[in-house]
Amino acid sequence: QVQLVESGGGLVQAGGSLRLSCAASGRTFSSLPMGWFRQAPGKERQFVARINWSGGRTYYAESVKGRFIISRDNAKNTGYLQMNSLKPEDTAVYYCAVRNYPYSSGSDVDYDYNYWGQGTQVTVSS
Repeated sequence: QVQLVESGGGLVQAGGSLRLSCAASGRTFSSLPMGWFRQAPGKERQFVARINWSGGRTYYAESVKGRFIISRDNAKNTGYLQMNSLKPEDTAVYYCAVRNYPYSSGSDVDYDYNYWGQGTQVTVSS
């Protein structure tokens, strides 16, 4: 079992930056891939970024490529999403998720993930 707690959301002006954190409990975190997803009001949850179990491979949605950076510190059982050059269309609730598929690179599909955090609100004003 893995429990996830996000933090770091907030209100920021367009062009600004935020860093989201995802603190995980459970000794298996370091062997599992992690992803970030987001859901805007009235829209479906969408893939943002994912990182493999070791942190050596990362993948991004086209809409955030070059602006967001996903990372993880397995020694701290924590994942991160650095968000730069934020745009109003980035406004959403952001969720971290972990897939129970050890030593893999994860997936872009939300239903492939087994554990989810409660979400953190990111609001970007224009």
